[in-house]
Amino acid sequence: MHRRTFLQAGAALALGSVFHSAKAADARKVRITLPSPGSAGSAWKPLFETQGLNQQAELDLNWVTADPGKMQIQLSAGSLDVGVFGAVGLATLANRGSDIVLFGPALNNHGRWIVRGDSGFRSPKDLVGKTIATTAETSETYLQARIAASLHGIDLKKDVKVIHGSPTANLALFERGDVDAIITLEPTATRMVARGARDLVRVADMWRDATGASKDPFLVGLAANRKWLEVNRKTASQLVSLFQKLGKGVQQDPAQLQGIARDLGLKKDETKAIALLPQRLGPAYSTDWDEGVQADIDKQVQVAADLGLIDRIPDRPLYVNV
Repeated sequence: MHRRTFLQAGAALALGSVFHSAKAADARKVRITLPSPGSAGSAWKPLFETQGLNQQAELDLNWVTADPGKMQIQLSAGSLDVGVFGAVGLATLANRGSDIVLFGPALNNHGRWIVRGDSGFRSPKDLVGKTIATTAETSETYLQARIAASLHGIDLKKDVKVIHGSPTANLALFERGDVDAIITLEPTATRMVARGARDLVRVADMWRDATGASKDPFLVGLAANRKWLEVNRKTASQLVSLFQKLGKGVQQDPAQLQGIARDLGLKKDETKAIALLPQRLGPAYSTDWDEGVQADIDKQVQVAADLGLIDRIPDRPLYVNV
């Protein structure tokens, strides 16, 4: 009797293993970008694991650490299936003939203007004539900050001296007192505040104040070549659903970001910064891919064209619905 039970259990286990292997073999492989530690996007892979999202779709996600400057090449070469792009950067590529399109949510704008805790600056206009450090001139961090500032009558190209560099270099300039402020993303901003710096303003709030938008604006979204999307529409649709679930999961329980602080580039002893992550970084993870988000994209492109950041508004839409 015991032997029969044992054999039945063994057979069931073996059969289950076969089904699992078959499912794994049938899973659609997707090479998707993974930003390096020190950025909000570096949380995607660990959040997929902790939220159990890998088991909720027949997808085999291969996370590829990608250089934003090479993402177009990687997508075109096929070494990457899905990347992330912002509105202005993608508009620039579209005007050069690229067929990459946005198809889902990724991150809301979470850029911040940071000043020293004892400074007398109270608004971005106080920094006119001063020196600011920020990321590369072609980065969405800077481009969207410049767009939002322009809606408040501030031209970062003319009214402020801007030094462009890596987050590490910018932080060194700030700590030495060589610049009056930094425009940066999370979690770098949180690390600075934890060390005594102060938020001056969020880029998202500048955008919302100027446009009347009810939500934080789009920063970057899931993107792929149009030909890949045409062939892999079901896969793309599942990815959109998974990223929406990820964002909702963070919104419902932002404290989970503390458990993956190391993936975000924070050290174990940065306890104050880790404690601030839920309230500061939580809103960055987007859930929406709708007309409101797409209107944000169109508005950003329009202002970018008005400022001369792009040659013209692209002839084709930058986004699709899957």
